[in-house]
Amino acid sequence: MLIGRFLVGTGMGIGPSAVALYVTEVSPASVRGTYGSFIQIATCLGLMVALFIGIPVKEIAGWWRICFWVSTIPAGFLVVAMMFCAESPHWLFKQGRIAEAEAEFERLLGGSHVKYAMVELAKLDRGDDADTVKLSELFYGRHFRVVYIGSTLFALQQLSGINAVFYFSSSVFKSAGVPSDVANAFIGVANLSGSIIAMLLMDKLGRKMLLLWSFFGMVNSSFTNFLMESISF
Repeated sequence: MLIGRFLVGTGMGIGPSAVALYVTEVSPASVRGTYGSFIQIATCLGLMVALFIGIPVKEIAGWWRICFWVSTIPAGFLVVAMMFCAESPHWLFKQGRIAEAEAEFERLLGGSHVKYAMVELAKLDRGDDADTVKLSELFYGRHFRVVYIGSTLFALQQLSGINAVFYFSSSVFKSAGVPSDVANAFIGVANLSGSIIAMLLMDKLGRKMLLLWSFFGMVNSSFTNFLMESISF
């Protein structure tokens, strides 16, 4: 069990970052944000399915084994489907495999867009080979600000309590007198709804605006919950 959990955790650690980068590199620039949002939508759908599949655990002994078996279906499908996916043209270009990058662009965008896509890719990669970044520069060099902002955003998202909401929601709602199954389902629906809204607005309003308003809403909701708890006591 522990070895299996370690392997699953390793895959989950590598998967999201690799998927996000892959989707970014194979998506047209005009819809890159929208396509990237599908990652979050898929995550939300997976959480909702896991919540619903896990409901019978309390009534049926050994149901947790069924949950593990069910999870192998999308994982196996992903392994097979990835064999037919296009390789990242950006990665091929950086490896000097220009002809293969053009072939992959043709698969992804169509023959009429290959030339333009290669020109844009050459602009993005211009000077990359000469502009080698050392690991130390990520901590105190010229790239420190970018790393600091990105790391802080990710850290604050986790520290906002979203993991506690998912992991301990059953206990929290049960203590509040709300059926945990219903509450968990609504959490999944709310998460999915937010992801769909982000997908529709990502390329229209921009990333910064969505981050500002979403974090502002999180602050307000957390502060309101704190006030309500304080009043109830």
